[in-house]
Amino acid sequence: MAMVTAGVEPASTLLAAPPSAWLAEWAGFAARLRYSDIPAAVTAHARLVLLDCIGAIAAGAQEAEVQALATRMITREGGGDSPVIGLAMSARPGTAAFLNGTSGTMLELDEGNQYARGHPAIHVVPALLAAPRADGAALLTALCLGYEIGARVGIASKLNVAMHPHGTWGTLGAAIGIAKMHGANAGEFTQAITMSSTLGLATSRKTMLEGGTVRNTYAGVSNMLGLTCWDLVRAGFEGERDGVATIFGHVSASDFKPDEMLHELGTRWELGRNYFKRHAACRYTHGALDAMALILAKTGKLAPEQVRSIAVETYVWAAQLDSPAAPNMLAAKFSIPFSLATLIAHGAATVPAFRAPAREDAAIQALAARVTVNEDAALTAMLPGLRPARLRVELTDGSVHSAEVTTNRGDIEDPFSESEVRAKFHELAEPVYGRARAAAIEEAVLALAPHREASALVELLAR
Repeated sequence: MAMVTAGVEPASTLLAAPPSAWLAEWAGFAARLRYSDIPAAVTAHARLVLLDCIGAIAAGAQEAEVQALATRMITREGGGDSPVIGLAMSARPGTAAFLNGTSGTMLELDEGNQYARGHPAIHVVPALLAAPRADGAALLTALCLGYEIGARVGIASKLNVAMHPHGTWGTLGAAIGIAKMHGANAGEFTQAITMSSTLGLATSRKTMLEGGTVRNTYAGVSNMLGLTCWDLVRAGFEGERDGVATIFGHVSASDFKPDEMLHELGTRWELGRNYFKRHAACRYTHGALDAMALILAKTGKLAPEQVRSIAVETYVWAAQLDSPAAPNMLAAKFSIPFSLATLIAHGAATVPAFRAPAREDAAIQALAARVTVNEDAALTAMLPGLRPARLRVELTDGSVHSAEVTTNRGDIEDPFSESEVRAKFHELAEPVYGRARAAAIEEAVLALAPHREASALVELLAR
């Protein structure tokens, strides 16, 4: 009787039909990319993006829901070699990637990209930090590449208006970052791209508007699936010929433009066009918050009782955040009325400004109810390059104060300095790790380079 030996067909021979032209070019680019091909300014910025993500994850891990979830999952599965950032726990890679991705979105302080209309880095970093280690150059290259493909899909398509961007194109970012860490060839990248595009979630924008905290897990799922996708590739699973064009042209989104996937590829890096956040709230609130800060700089600190009314005019997506109700922290962060009221009461839109004592403050609640939010079509027309807001504040003494912004602090048009990003990291990380450990993490991130093992950083992340 003849023996039959089962084997896995190499990824380069998979697919009955050749991939579409843009996909073949992208996969070749991903396979050829080396650390030395990326401009030094971009890799330097990537270190800041990584540092910022670690701070957001560590601080978010202190939330009660994350800690309860981590305890449940690790108790059931057992521990592993990958750190649960910000907690004295370790887990299996997929579980750690899921938990760290979830933690990173809990506080609404993770970076983002206004052109992609989402948050690429938090869909990539947790997967990379949970994967087998490489040197610093490999980690930064994988981060830049994973960020690039996720952001470009966001740019090249129009996500359905009822969908939330978390957990959609970010899955590609995680999968391609992991594939790069494992030295994938062009055929394997082709499979990773097309398969991961079909593994995204059917998210709901309404979830965030209602304060449904399950939304915070969407990025975690993407990171976990990014690791799984690489296992699928190596096991010989196959995707469709161009899953990206199908999913982001017809299913989750529309009007997919493959030319956008290739335009200035390798010269215009999306990670270099990101924004950082200082307000601990949804990005759509930031224009109004920045305008309010301008008014407070003129009036001095105000008590909520001194404000008779606030009228906000802004772009369409921000105008949806018009409910003054803040039944939980997530709902508060997605409310322009509450965000403005708590900013006035606390002097800044910090993490504590959205916690239960602030949400239960009668004066803040009353002021939130005196805020109106409306869309101005002319402001909507400025998207995506600008994120404008216009405020009119009437005080009880009869005075009226106005301010308008077109860009948000932290955008590439008005960026935070490196020192400001590093200061934010310390504000978030020091309460978790202590000053000395936070400084060591910062030093390890900024020292990432060729022939410097990333394992030293990963070891520091475990409390």
